[in-house]
Amino acid sequence: MQPISSSDNEPLSILGGYCPIPLPHQEKIVLGHGSGGKLTHDLIHSIFQTRLGNSVLNSGNDGAVLPSIGKDDEIIVSVDSHVVTPLFFPGGDIGKLAISGTVNDIAVMGAIPKYISAGFIIEEGFQTETLGQIIDSMAATAKEANILVVAGDTKVVEKGKCDGLYITTSGIGVRQNNLLIGGQFVKPGDDIILSGSIGDHGMAVLQARGELGFESKITSDVAPLNGMIQMALNAGKNDQGNAIHAMRDPTRGGVATTLSEIAQQSKTGIVINEKSIPVSEIVQSICEMLGFDPLYVANEGKCLFFVSPQKTETVLEAIRNHDYGKDAQVIGKVVADNPGKVLLKTILGSTHLLEMLSGEMLPRIC
Repeated sequence: MQPISSSDNEPLSILGGYCPIPLPHQEKIVLGHGSGGKLTHDLIHSIFQTRLGNSVLNSGNDGAVLPSIGKDDEIIVSVDSHVVTPLFFPGGDIGKLAISGTVNDIAVMGAIPKYISAGFIIEEGFQTETLGQIIDSMAATAKEANILVVAGDTKVVEKGKCDGLYITTSGIGVRQNNLLIGGQFVKPGDDIILSGSIGDHGMAVLQARGELGFESKITSDVAPLNGMIQMALNAGKNDQGNAIHAMRDPTRGGVATTLSEIAQQSKTGIVINEKSIPVSEIVQSICEMLGFDPLYVANEGKCLFFVSPQKTETVLEAIRNHDYGKDAQVIGKVVADNPGKVLLKTILGSTHLLEMLSGEMLPRIC
């Protein structure tokens, strides 16, 4: 991405006229990059502004002035921190994860993601080339999601006080005032749609850590889902607003924990069918070998939809028409019995209680 400029020779600035320059002889982050002085300015312009620059970010103020929102819309806000290790893994990296995670948190509320702010905590000695690759990834993901990075902050800590790089993102989105979407609106009779196979992200990160003892072609599913979600919302429109009552991306704790949260929030029971849950052969094999249950493994590119049965097939078709939802399946139903509980009907015909994940199965996964 080229620097945003007012002419071919006058790069715009996020700091009121300061021209971006390269970082001569600075291949690693030093403490001075977090001082707020010239080194900080050089870092902002050479790494961040040239990749993420836009008219809002370039204004150079302490706060972003965003366009006004219509009277029929309401604001949705979300915040998330990202400490994944390693920073790069098959299918993604911490930058793609940071943008996607926040976009998805806004989108599952039925909102259109608009703006993101990002905070970076960088360890002294971190390679500037690596930082550039991560910011490039953030920029590409933001472009895919059609969202602007409008504000940011950078801090540098001493070597050994941070594991390379941590990123915190906050997102802003807008949705219609009458769009009632949330866990509390789930009701008995709703069908549950899962947008695709589970466990890919957790297993891809585990492989990148070298903890599997073998190599595979598994890749993370990390992706911004707002395009797919908007297609589902359009398909779910009805006289009452929307047939989709709730959506949730099953990240840490996996599908089982997310369903438990929804069951408790809505005071309903949930029954899912093991044979309907999409799991790739490689994920299933790794989980069996390590003693993991795919239902509790983290995902970063999947969504659960709770849909009125009158619109299930229409919504399912819309999800399947998007690249990120082509393997979507109806996996279960919301019931009045056993409020707050999630039951799994196994392939063998038995029924098991699925409880919320206790503790951390795979730390530093997102």
